[in-house]
Amino acid sequence: MRNAALILGVIGGLIAMLVGFFGYGYIELVNRHAEVGKFFGQVDNPDLIRLASFLAPLMAIAGGAMAKIRALVGGILLLLAGALMYFAFGFGVFTMFPIGFCIVGGLLALAAGKPDEPKSHF
Repeated sequence: MRNAALILGVIGGLIAMLVGFFGYGYIELVNRHAEVGKFFGQVDNPDLIRLASFLAPLMAIAGGAMAKIRALVGGILLLLAGALMYFAFGFGVFTMFPIGFCIVGGLLALAAGKPDEPKSHF
């Protein structure tokens, strides 16, 4: 289960990085060219999108990397990354896989009660 959490976290983080690039880029484009925002729509909370564009992929990749040895911390990071992406970007065609991968990876990491180390995280 820890290996699955690792793979899901890293893949979810990489896809979330692409979503974050486009989200952050759109905010910068709207800031520089107001007519783009009038035509395609303004963003309600640009600071949340900027924060999530940076933190969510970082937490997902770090949580996936930690899931093998520190399953509790890795699982919490993966769940937080999935929740942050959901609240910032919503659930749509481009965000469903990174959100799903992070949440399933986080649940698998938390369900791995006995890591390879003799000390369990519960």
